[in-house]
Amino acid sequence: MPDIGVLALQGDVREHVRMLQEAGAASRPVRRPAELDTVDALVVPGGESTTMWKLADTFELLEPLRMRIKEGMPAYGSCAGMIMLADRIEDGVAGQQTFGGIDMVVRRNAFGRQVDSFEADLDFAGAPVHAVFIRAPWVESIGPGVDVLGRAEPGDRIVAVRQGPLLATSFHPELTGDTRVHRYFVDMVREL
Repeated sequence: MPDIGVLALQGDVREHVRMLQEAGAASRPVRRPAELDTVDALVVPGGESTTMWKLADTFELLEPLRMRIKEGMPAYGSCAGMIMLADRIEDGVAGQQTFGGIDMVVRRNAFGRQVDSFEADLDFAGAPVHAVFIRAPWVESIGPGVDVLGRAEPGDRIVAVRQGPLLATSFHPELTGDTRVHRYFVDMVREL
């Protein structure tokens, strides 16, 4: 059974822990470098990407996270987590940093403000899912090693990607009760 941590600096930590457990993994919050060292993989939840970056730096997690990702630790980022796994971002605050790992450019708050949040049915890696978008980013461009797993309207925007052991969605599957995205990630971790 894979042991998958959920970065617990902010966001839907409990919801991701519950979904991972329902998908067949052991799961617990990760707040410190010592806790990061004990997990097989990590979920980076939604929240606010600039706050997440600053808290990761404050809790001395920024560099350990970058190193684990660079060394091949599987990671899944939803919404702000997608931004944090991107190598490059658009519309970030001055000096904003990410954990990186996925060769993509992500635009923060691309679908609009909080009042522009929406739900949509879409195809994720060949399976239908109901997606919740809250101040969501989208992927502007991807590098050659990145697979597109999902798109959404308006504009057929890229909203789900995978590069090797890294997965990212601009939507929040932890809010729907549907474990398909989490099962996909748990299966990824098992295969690696």
